[in-house]
Amino acid sequence: MAVTVTFLFLSALAGAIAWKLLQLSKDPGNAPLRAVTLCLVCAGCSYPVAMPGGATGLDAVAGHGAAKLAQNVLLLATCYFLMCFYLYSAADGRAGRRRARREAVALFLVIVVITAITITAPRTALDGSFSTADMTVPHVAAFYCVAGLYLMYALTAAFGWTQRYARISQRPLSTGLWLVAVGLAGMAAACLIRAVFVVIRSQGSPVPSALTLATSLLLVTTVPLFVVGVTYPGVHNRITAMRIWHQHRQHHRQLYPLWSLLSEAFPHTVLPTSDSASWHDRWRARGVHRRYHRRIIECRDGLVQISPYLAPQRHNAVASATTTPERVAQRLRDITHPRERGAPGPEPQPSLALPSRRDRDADVQQLLSLSDALRTTT
Repeated sequence: MAVTVTFLFLSALAGAIAWKLLQLSKDPGNAPLRAVTLCLVCAGCSYPVAMPGGATGLDAVAGHGAAKLAQNVLLLATCYFLMCFYLYSAADGRAGRRRARREAVALFLVIVVITAITITAPRTALDGSFSTADMTVPHVAAFYCVAGLYLMYALTAAFGWTQRYARISQRPLSTGLWLVAVGLAGMAAACLIRAVFVVIRSQGSPVPSALTLATSLLLVTTVPLFVVGVTYPGVHNRITAMRIWHQHRQHHRQLYPLWSLLSEAFPHTVLPTSDSASWHDRWRARGVHRRYHRRIIECRDGLVQISPYLAPQRHNAVASATTTPERVAQRLRDITHPRERGAPGPEPQPSLALPSRRDRDADVQQLLSLSDALRTTT
């Protein structure tokens, strides 16, 4: 069970990193996006280092304590870049950049301190996990205390900014921000509790195992919650985009009977396809959304062209309650098969097949109803 949860968490984290890297490649000058991307990259890199195989290999190459140092440096950098995301997103960009530089100096000093502690610590003092480390060794207590206090400070600051932005944001962004805020609050609380544990254990006093387990569970719960909160808005938007893509694809097919009838009668209404030498432009021209919007435009143009050949009716007869799509569809078939080509007619009536409620959704629904009626009439 634990292996499955870890796999799912790391998969979600890898997906979030890939998604942010893709966004950053499209907008490399976006400082807030760059900060949150670096935050996720540092978080993702810290996990392989923390795993037994990664820690053993790094210690064998760089010396004892190297894996522990690298893991904590990456975690510190994760929290720093998280703070930078909010600083770069602030209304006063110049003040945010100045604050980010000051925070970078603070981060550098903390890294220097824990690096010095690691170098001067006894050979195997920093081996093992937080729960098994000998806190009576001053180097070990100082290492965990300095790193833990900085993490608590950075997480607390990020929590304050997150909940502030969550209050003024709209869904789905606000939902993701609240999840992030809860995750940050839990991680900050866990860092505070661990700092207290370090002080207690450094004096040679034991900490009840139940409290240690509770703190570990708090971290296990809140860290994935933070990752889910970061990825939630993007996942929600992707699902919405896929739903729209499917709807456009379905409507494009549904409009075929009407489009086929009108494009055969008025070939000049069919828009030319992209003849660009760029494969990217040609690929985009074949996309579902573009083909959907092209078909709507071509259907509307065809209806405008055919409107002079309709029998004289009231100005809005096609859109009235007494004129059904089936009657209009039959009339269109009668006109187009055959149609008196070249016969003079009145000016085009754009009101043909237009609904009384003038918006794009209502217009599309009217076209779909007319196309469905054409499919059922002979």
